[in-house]
Amino acid sequence: MGAQKKGASRASEDPEELARLPLQAILLADSFTTKFRPITLERPKVLLPLVNAPMISYTLAWLESAGVEEVFVVCCAHSKQVISYLENSEWFSQPNFTVTTIESHDSVSAGDALRVIYERNVIHGDFVLISGDTVSNMSLTQVLQEHKERRKKDSNAAMTIVIKRSKPSQIIHQCQLGTDVLFMAIDPNTKQLLYYEDNADHAKGSIYIDKLLLADKSSISLHNDKQDCYIDICSPEVLSLFTDNFDYHHLRCHFLKGLLVDDIMGYKIFTHEIHSTYAARIDNFRSYDTISRDIIQRWAYPLVPDVKFFRDSSTKLERQGMYLVSELGQSRSAQIGPFTVIGNGTKIGDNTKISNSVIGDGCSIGPNVSIEGSYIWDNVTIEDGCKIRHAIVCDGVIMKSGAVLEPGVVLSFKVFLILLFLQVVIGQQFIAPSYLMVSLLQQPIKQNSDEKLEYVDNSTGNAEISSLTHALDISNGEIANQQQETQCWATSELGIGGAGYVWSICEGGHDEGWRHSVAPIPTEKLAEVIQAAEDDHDGSLPTSDSDSDEEPRDDSYFENEVEATFLRAVDENIKVENVVLEVNSLRLSYNKQTANCAGAVFYSMIKLALESPHNSAGELVQALMKVITKWKGLLKYYLSDIDEEIEVIMKFEDMCLESAKEFSPVFDKILYQLYDHTIIREEAILRWDDEKRDADASDRIFVRQAEDFIQWLREASEEEDEEE
Repeated sequence: MGAQKKGASRASEDPEELARLPLQAILLADSFTTKFRPITLERPKVLLPLVNAPMISYTLAWLESAGVEEVFVVCCAHSKQVISYLENSEWFSQPNFTVTTIESHDSVSAGDALRVIYERNVIHGDFVLISGDTVSNMSLTQVLQEHKERRKKDSNAAMTIVIKRSKPSQIIHQCQLGTDVLFMAIDPNTKQLLYYEDNADHAKGSIYIDKLLLADKSSISLHNDKQDCYIDICSPEVLSLFTDNFDYHHLRCHFLKGLLVDDIMGYKIFTHEIHSTYAARIDNFRSYDTISRDIIQRWAYPLVPDVKFFRDSSTKLERQGMYLVSELGQSRSAQIGPFTVIGNGTKIGDNTKISNSVIGDGCSIGPNVSIEGSYIWDNVTIEDGCKIRHAIVCDGVIMKSGAVLEPGVVLSFKVFLILLFLQVVIGQQFIAPSYLMVSLLQQPIKQNSDEKLEYVDNSTGNAEISSLTHALDISNGEIANQQQETQCWATSELGIGGAGYVWSICEGGHDEGWRHSVAPIPTEKLAEVIQAAEDDHDGSLPTSDSDSDEEPRDDSYFENEVEATFLRAVDENIKVENVVLEVNSLRLSYNKQTANCAGAVFYSMIKLALESPHNSAGELVQALMKVITKWKGLLKYYLSDIDEEIEVIMKFEDMCLESAKEFSPVFDKILYQLYDHTIIREEAILRWDDEKRDADASDRIFVRQAEDFIQWLREASEEEDEEE
């Protein structure tokens, strides 16, 4: 419905006075969703560890670095925990950076929280609106300037939202963050947002846009390759609009879409696209995994584990993306693989293997344990012989010997500070099936009817927590008795000695659990959707043609994803056919060709060989050929024609000139080995030479280096022709 303007919320329009106003931000310390249950029944989402630091620390660190001077943190669910954390953190003592908490027990949506801010009358000009689960390193200078310039020309310019280019999979209709494909219509000249739909019916294969959008627009750009970063620059009128419209709850479903269809007041929303910087919001477990890996791979720099921004950390960056602390109790026979973070005071037993994982502080990991692609939070005990793959294990969990966590499992915390009894315990040799969720709290029977409203289910979650808090006043013996009397823990479900409630997956069951999980998409599901897409290619939506330039980091980001996949395959000895399925899913997500996959796989092999111990050029060649020989099947899968083989040669050229200069002196020897191992055919090498014939001297460096080998190939080819 149309909003009624109220002049009371208007800030000063005097340019000099506006220039003197400090830059303010509203930080919502509640997502108002249930996507992180059962974990968020016990701890607020913004305090969950993200690569061993609370999510809200990343948001506050960015706001401070971006020049924000005043932050108002709205605390709703678990407000006491958030306030206590902030009061005892360094954020309350930073110079030129003021953090003020505003507690609201009655706010059950983002709209309610903003109405509370309006009533406090603390916002005096344009402000940044963000939630405490957002990670970014972008500069605010340009977007703020654009917003202010628009406001001078048009007082109805209410908001500017930050977007970035994404690579959604049109096969599974979601992006890498686990969110649905977003459709946008934008005026390419003014950057005004005209249409926004994040809940389209993909079964229809089409969307419908009001033709009136074109009435006064010479052109519009349609996009299905943009990601909403949930960073908004708002005018003060935004707060009054929420106050005037009590049916505005959700920032996007209600407020943003409401303004887009409101033809009475005429408020406008604009977009600002970032390219070379990072911004993303943690919406579900899959985005938690994706953003964690982005941080480890340093896309969010300087918000990385080895740079102090949230605590006194002794973490050091080692080779292959390993972040280790000085106080690490690691057995000599333990193996820590690539892209892994280990917290302070953690002990790792004999013959244990950890890769592509984050391990928190104070964990005790026994011998012969295997952890891959997982998130182990603080003070977790994992006994000998356990296997954990792509799972989340929260604070204080105990895993008995031989227990196995299949991909997608979530084990929630112990309750509060009771150390002896109230802990999630996984029994001996228990195998937790994929997507299992276990908590000390029972699953609420009443579920929210409309999660899009971002409501907190106070009647269930908080009541359950309250029902257990009185245990804090009971002695250990009484707690044990209560355990036996109430049958709180279904030990039969969790193996011998197990303790905790097993939660069911509500929306779509196990068949849909993979969409929002930290686990990779199952190979059988990938094979199914890829085959379906190939059988019905015409039914998939094309990637949008936008006027914007390609995002500079697309190629390198794709290569890094393939490299991470390859290193995990090496570390875990994954079968080639399964690696192919994962690389194919990345190819679809990034809209790449088979030749790009070939180049990225070869790039990964080169990088791995460089990390191998070698004292001479000859040993380096041997190291590379050892890798290539073992994974020949993977590389050959993407070398089905001559063009793809030429792509590998040219990729090798680029690497020898830039990131792998150690290979430059032995380029010709490697080229010969690739030919000798039937990876690169003679025709590809000769065509590469022909294509370089008229190139500049600087572009023929490696052709000249390999000219003896190329001449030998040509002579051998001519002799064969003569014999025929």
